[in-house]
Amino acid sequence: MKRPLANLALTIVALALMPTITALNTSAAGPERPNILWLVSEDCHIFLGCYGDPLARTPTLDKLAREGVLFERCFTQPVCAPSRHTLIAGVYAASSGPGHHMRAQGKIPSWLKGFPALLREAGYFTSNNAKTDYNSPISIEVAWNECGRKAHWRNRPAGQPFFSVFNHEVSHESCLFPEQELPLDFPPMDPARVRIPPYQPDTPEMRADWARHYNRITLMDGQVAAKLKDLADAGLAENTIVFYYGDNGGVLPRSKRFLQQSGTHVPLIIYFPPKWRHLAPAAPGSRIKEPVHFVDFAPTVLSLAGVKKPGYMQGHAFAGKAKEKPNEFVFCTRDRMDDRYDMMRSVVSSRWLYIRNFRPDLPYVQPLDYMFRARGYQSWARVAREGKLTPATAQFWGAKPNEELYDMTADRDSVKNLAGDSAHRATLERMRAALRRHTLEINDNGFLPEGSTLEGYDASRAPGAFPLERVFDLAVLASNRDAANLSKLIEALGDASEPVRWWAAQGCTMLCEKAAPAEAALRKRLEDESGAVQVAAAEALARIGKTDVALPVLERWVTNTDAPFFALQAANVLDRLGESARPALPALKQLVAAATKGKGKGRRADGLYPKRILERIVAVLEGKEPALVYPRVSP
Repeated sequence: MKRPLANLALTIVALALMPTITALNTSAAGPERPNILWLVSEDCHIFLGCYGDPLARTPTLDKLAREGVLFERCFTQPVCAPSRHTLIAGVYAASSGPGHHMRAQGKIPSWLKGFPALLREAGYFTSNNAKTDYNSPISIEVAWNECGRKAHWRNRPAGQPFFSVFNHEVSHESCLFPEQELPLDFPPMDPARVRIPPYQPDTPEMRADWARHYNRITLMDGQVAAKLKDLADAGLAENTIVFYYGDNGGVLPRSKRFLQQSGTHVPLIIYFPPKWRHLAPAAPGSRIKEPVHFVDFAPTVLSLAGVKKPGYMQGHAFAGKAKEKPNEFVFCTRDRMDDRYDMMRSVVSSRWLYIRNFRPDLPYVQPLDYMFRARGYQSWARVAREGKLTPATAQFWGAKPNEELYDMTADRDSVKNLAGDSAHRATLERMRAALRRHTLEINDNGFLPEGSTLEGYDASRAPGAFPLERVFDLAVLASNRDAANLSKLIEALGDASEPVRWWAAQGCTMLCEKAAPAEAALRKRLEDESGAVQVAAAEALARIGKTDVALPVLERWVTNTDAPFFALQAANVLDRLGESARPALPALKQLVAAATKGKGKGRRADGLYPKRILERIVAVLEGKEPALVYPRVSP
């Protein structure tokens, strides 16, 4: 009995030395609270034994699942930065444009703090080791007591409850790159044993990537084991709730960056020690089938810690004293990835996955430099050039359908699109309605062009900012690619709202030559007050053969360093035009040379992204680099 009393005395002394707000919230008279530990693996799909993968060598996580609670349907964004925004803010990244894009600083109100700051205010020690990558200006100093490679729960004052995060990067996408080989202390996975899903070509490179990823997951499992041992050795295991999860979908082709299950379905296991089992949503060894999303993590941790959830948070606590009703649906988004634009939205239930493609004219696979460093993607491109794709492997390589509907129970690979099946019409309509409702509820900024003054949590919610309901309906109409709707698009080109005009111009682009009657209306938009609308109108005009008026507009915007996102949009259009952009080749070569000598050596919006695309356009037009081949293979 003497030791606990001594520890209590030390705790009281330590608390007296802490900031006032912390001391007040962690007084000896307060209730005891659990420690909370997050163990995160990067870029991991559900390739674990506890999720039924027969090849996985994950004894630590399998044991954690047997003794804890496994969530069968945990979903998130298909790439890390928007996912981390959602995690720390407790709101969908698309609520805080441009935070839904990859590598963009979302605009959030000053009162929206990362949820670890709320834990700090309640007396918790918070540490993050070490990823931030939040796509938002959330203050690191306010959120974390410690953040960095040395951040650790060990560094807290004695007796203080902690919330600690450890990110394991060994399974990151870069593990597939040739230069990232690591020594193993176990027999490596035999590439001949791996299962190649039907949507991928069975190439030696693809098998090698699968085998390497399995090896990295085994290494990650060992790293998790070491963290759990540290916890036990410190005598803290029985007072710590442990989360294990993957930060976004896997890294093999058609996973990361895409909204099929392979890109958004991640593992989630939570262990509740006996002392805190009353906070668990189910008994040890249970498997939760209702869907959860990263937006639910912040309110769940607050619920476990006994901290009230702020009203602005958009998720639902799935454990703890403040546990809420299970989700019927969760939602994922895909927007700009590095330098390439696209727009997809998905709705997920416990059984169904619905995807709406708002730019179905754009191919799934775009020439993303980082993505194509993986040899599996390179081999897929080679097979496409050789004309050897099968109907199944060509499915992901070509144009997209407007809508996709998959039965996740019967079709784990998301290859049988049931959107056109009359037997599932009611399900399709229910998912459609859920997407529309969610879009309006969160004020989805993805329906705004990146770079718009309307982007941001506050700006997009200002009274009369933009008619989101009308914009959503127009985006659906535009992406249906029905020439019967052209008159509505022409009318919308003259609308007072920027996003309405932008979607009208994109709708004309998606109609290609069928949009020829819109030429006069599109020409007017080349002088639009919005750079995004000008770029979209120029692309639509180029698609009806009017490159003589389109290319000068695109060249002007791609050189505009004061509007980097409009420059990036113009670069994307020039690349999509392919051979039609050849008249601009001399100007593009000059731009590349100027960017190499001066600006353009920085990252992302300050120059690298447009420069990288322009370099590719020049290389393809000069025959120095092969263009991606998008074959049409009939089923």
